[in-house]
Amino acid sequence: MNRHNALFGFLLLPWLLILGLVNGLYAQEKISEQEFTALWNRVQVLKHKDQLEEGLITLNEAINLAEALEKTKLLVDCHNLFAELYLAMDKPEMAEFSAARANRILQGIEYPNGHAVKNFIEAQLFFRDANYFQALNMLNKARQQSNNRNLLNRMTLFEGDIYKRITKFDKAETLYNSLLVNQDPVEANYLKTLALLGLAEMELLRNRVDVGIANADSAHALALTHQLTRELERSINLLQRLYEKSGNYNASLEFLKENERLQDSIYNFDKRTAESLASDKVALEQMSKTISLLEGENNNLKKSANRSELTAILTSAFLTIISLLAVSLYRNNQIKLKTNDLLHTKNRELQGARDAAVQAMEAKTNFLSTVSHELRTPLYAVTGLTHLLIEENPTEAQLEHLKALKFSGDYLLNFINDILQINKIDADKLEPLEIEFKLKKVITEVLNSLQQTAREQKTKLILDYDSNIPVNLLSDPLKLSQIFINLVGNALKFTKNGEVHVKARLANQDQEKVTVHFEVQDTGIGIAQEMQEKIFDSFEQGSIQINREYGGTGLGLSIVKSLLGLFGSRIQLKSELGKGSSFYFELQFNCKDRLLEDNPSEALQEDYEYAGLHILVVEDNKINQVITKKMLAKKEITCDIASNGTEAVEMARENGYDGILMDIHMPGISGVETTEQIRLFDSETPIIALTAISLDDRLETFFAAGCNEVVTKPFKPEVFYRKIGEYIVVHKRKKTLI
Repeated sequence: MNRHNALFGFLLLPWLLILGLVNGLYAQEKISEQEFTALWNRVQVLKHKDQLEEGLITLNEAINLAEALEKTKLLVDCHNLFAELYLAMDKPEMAEFSAARANRILQGIEYPNGHAVKNFIEAQLFFRDANYFQALNMLNKARQQSNNRNLLNRMTLFEGDIYKRITKFDKAETLYNSLLVNQDPVEANYLKTLALLGLAEMELLRNRVDVGIANADSAHALALTHQLTRELERSINLLQRLYEKSGNYNASLEFLKENERLQDSIYNFDKRTAESLASDKVALEQMSKTISLLEGENNNLKKSANRSELTAILTSAFLTIISLLAVSLYRNNQIKLKTNDLLHTKNRELQGARDAAVQAMEAKTNFLSTVSHELRTPLYAVTGLTHLLIEENPTEAQLEHLKALKFSGDYLLNFINDILQINKIDADKLEPLEIEFKLKKVITEVLNSLQQTAREQKTKLILDYDSNIPVNLLSDPLKLSQIFINLVGNALKFTKNGEVHVKARLANQDQEKVTVHFEVQDTGIGIAQEMQEKIFDSFEQGSIQINREYGGTGLGLSIVKSLLGLFGSRIQLKSELGKGSSFYFELQFNCKDRLLEDNPSEALQEDYEYAGLHILVVEDNKINQVITKKMLAKKEITCDIASNGTEAVEMARENGYDGILMDIHMPGISGVETTEQIRLFDSETPIIALTAISLDDRLETFFAAGCNEVVTKPFKPEVFYRKIGEYIVVHKRKKTLI
């Protein structure tokens, strides 16, 4: 027996060594990728601080690491970033050289974002040569190749710079203003500073000195706070010129002195020499690599030439053989031609079927988009009037009818939302965000919102949350909320007089990556084994009897499955008929920090003082006008009504409002266009979009136009009032303090 064990151990040893080696290499590669990310982030910081020479050296380390890892996409990113640094150093020839190297690598890979950045750099080169319309064309091409939020925000800023240069100030102002409320995950403050500088420079050209000073002063404060050296210099220079133009020569002189002090501290001879040396050293290294690559290709060509003689001899022999085969090939060719005709016929039939399917899908999407919007508008009237009637002390019999009406309205709204959600996912309209949030807070808020349903079902909602999960994570909290609302809501629907447990466990933490295991477990009716595969399909609830008894659309679990697919995860199920169900999945998050306890000083939801507010309501539907006005009156808020966008612009120009509630879908000019026109003369007044949002609507469009927030109709009254408090009440309070 011992001899057999020894033999088994001897045979197993090499495999264990190989496994250990593979694991070691995997761990080493993972550490190297983390080193690359650290170097990349450092280059971005150095770029913002105008420490370009150190940025070049650091980026050179990063590209050497990318070459060692053989990551072609990282190489493309590095060469593109080299080009951006050289542009900032006013070295367009080196920028073109780096962009050309990126383009060479891109020829052999599929990397849309790399193409987008490369085209963005080419647009900047066109701009330097005063080819502004070519720059705009290249910018539009780049925008179609990427959905990276940071890159799209930088393109928006650059587009504003182009329109400013060609004196299309209205377009430039709209683009700059859209960046003042940006939520960029990488460069929010940097982009806001540049947008303010763009606005200030534009106001100087338009002789609107006071507005220009306000924008330049805000940019100056942001640049100081975030150590944006180049932007600080621009703001000081702008303020000096603006104050000089306004006749305030003392203030102009102070900023002139500040500019001289800044020049002495950061733009001395040593810095320029170091920057030039660093640039030349890095450029020499990159050019040497290019020369080595070309020499290698040249040697390969020489070897190929030496083989050409032998090739000629072999070719003669092959020609003889080919001649003998020609007759046979001719016969085979005739057979192939007949087969080809048949394949072409079949191909045309399949092409027609595919085109018909695409048209049917587009028709379905357009139909659902239109229907969802058209249904939401009357639903707003139903839910709004029901809410108002319930609050007007109805009789007991009336209250019973009103509650039934409210339930029906909410049910219909949820059904519309579910269908719209599914079609957004099918149409690739949804992409997960990457923003900071608190996971425990998201789950707690979902459970709080479902407590009333739990009480009606006489079921306990229990949260089992692992305290080892870091507090601040990066992901998409809204889509996570949708996942938990559907899973917990589904569990409550099928559980009476029982318990629903929501569990979150830390599965793994590796550096800045966190994997969390989630489980929603109930003690409800359970799911039969034969139905467990179908339960995640749309409109499936297990059986017709279950659908009739428990109601619902059967879309909740399908939405969960689709949303988890966006995160690269999948839902799994354990269930036994009559003994409850357990739905579980895992998600990976980037970790913002390593804090393990919630912040006890986190602010509680505020009670706002609404009395005395005067608001402009922009709404074309007469019934909706009445409902909105009554809902505002409940909080002692007065309002004026504008029935279309043109009226709204005139009323906003002639009157001072504390805030504006803007309908988006209106005849004539839309709410987006109306907001853009109002922002031309009023950049301060809060504007909240109230919209029956459709499949084709993108929230970014509303924010880019100048809206502060978007509320979907029909809305819950508490959400409506809270948004008014957060944006309009708070804004008025700040104005009063000033």
